[in-house]
Amino acid sequence: MQLLLDALQQSPTLLISCVFILGLMVGSFLNVVIFRLPVMMNRDWRKECREYLELETEAGESEPFNLMVPASHCPHCQTEIKPYQNIPVLSYLFLGGKCAQCGYPISIRYPLIEAFTGFCSALVAWHFGFSVAMLFGLLLTWSLIAASFIDIDQQLLPDSIILPMLWLGLFLSLFSVYTDSASSIIGAIAGYLSLWTVYQLFKLVTGKEGMGFGDFKLLALFGAWLGWQYLPLIILLSSLVGAVIGIAMVILVKHDRNTPIPFGPYLAAAGWLAMLWGEDINRLYLHTVGL
Repeated sequence: MQLLLDALQQSPTLLISCVFILGLMVGSFLNVVIFRLPVMMNRDWRKECREYLELETEAGESEPFNLMVPASHCPHCQTEIKPYQNIPVLSYLFLGGKCAQCGYPISIRYPLIEAFTGFCSALVAWHFGFSVAMLFGLLLTWSLIAASFIDIDQQLLPDSIILPMLWLGLFLSLFSVYTDSASSIIGAIAGYLSLWTVYQLFKLVTGKEGMGFGDFKLLALFGAWLGWQYLPLIILLSSLVGAVIGIAMVILVKHDRNTPIPFGPYLAAAGWLAMLWGEDINRLYLHTVGL
């Protein structure tokens, strides 16, 4: 084990390659999280409501359903997926994008998420090198990918992902992994209150809810991890990217303007970029405006 750790520390190429492969495998698990976690939350909500209303348990509600059970299977023929059929990216290519049993098409989204997770993981390894910052940067990256795709699908940022990562960011500030404790605590408070204030003002003026409470918590998470100094950059980047993509969706794909677009993925992308290149982006911006 020590030889492997020494090799990873001395060879950036080996480190990035290993982290890329690890990212592919984690991406396969994230596909499970993205699909199952909202279902698990919905089942819990329904169970709590039925208990509160003193209603009988629905059929099948007591059957175990979590990230491990039941085993992965084809949604069409229910055939259990064999381990060799679940190799990230390669299995999809080998099977031709279809179930080996019934030929039902497999969404290309699965290998794309695996490849995307591997690529992002490799970037984190390349940026931080063999360090504690890399280790926790990977954990944050994987959490953001899962939360973002759940938000895209369900317009929901799960507390079970966001809140533990927020607390972890505060804990890491004790050791100044990314920022100091004062900046982290102020960042968490300012991150939440800034979007909460915008939400309240928008609701007061229009009578509508412009964003969800999960967005407040996500910005608070970045404040805790990176410090309050990065919040303006994250808000600016996420708003810019969100506006461009939102306008493009309305014009190019005829997206209904009344249908809400989740803001969480834009915040997540902006915060992730700030973690890697926040100082460079800030420096470039100040140089561009002549400050």
